[in-house]
Amino acid sequence: MPQTTRSMLSAYGRDAAIYDSRTAAFAQYRRRLVDLLPLERGDVVLDVGCGTALCFALLHERIGPSGMIIGVDASRDMLEVAAERVAAHGWDNVVLVESAVEDAELPAVADHALFCAVHDVLQSGAALDNVLAHLRGGWVAAGGGKWAPAWAVAVNAGVLALHAPFVRDFTGFDRPWSHLADRVPGLAVQDVAMGGGYLAAGRVHSGGR
Repeated sequence: MPQTTRSMLSAYGRDAAIYDSRTAAFAQYRRRLVDLLPLERGDVVLDVGCGTALCFALLHERIGPSGMIIGVDASRDMLEVAAERVAAHGWDNVVLVESAVEDAELPAVADHALFCAVHDVLQSGAALDNVLAHLRGGWVAAGGGKWAPAWAVAVNAGVLALHAPFVRDFTGFDRPWSHLADRVPGLAVQDVAMGGGYLAAGRVHSGGR
């Protein structure tokens, strides 16, 4: 098994309990990412690759108890931590789905979708198509790490160290949003973190089932 894959499985498996502390540097960008979605009370949001539910509080404060969060993740260990977080907050409007995104049977059509630090999901056309098929013409927001320009050697060294445990394949890491942009015309992308990260958002003009 390649070293990157072993590291990733560890990060999403037995190390799930310390995932939050390992990714604390992302906190400011999680909020900025969620803020890109025009969320309203009562909205249904898909949190794609939700992990330990680090975005749930940000989403819940916007959609309120009348809305719904559907969190999808392939890692049982991560979802166990997410379930503990949901129970601790007493959120009864959260549904957790353990599945690869490509195969996920999502329980509702949503208003918006969030892709936070899920590079591998964004490289899967089947995963994106499944998510977009469950949107009713709302918005998507995506964010995570990316390669900075080649001359920014120090930045890219930091990007590699930070993201290697959580990325199966760095293919497409120069423009992680490209497959999403093919499906969401007008997707707006901005660099953050000295070019070592990005935030993207756009409106899905058709979708739903």
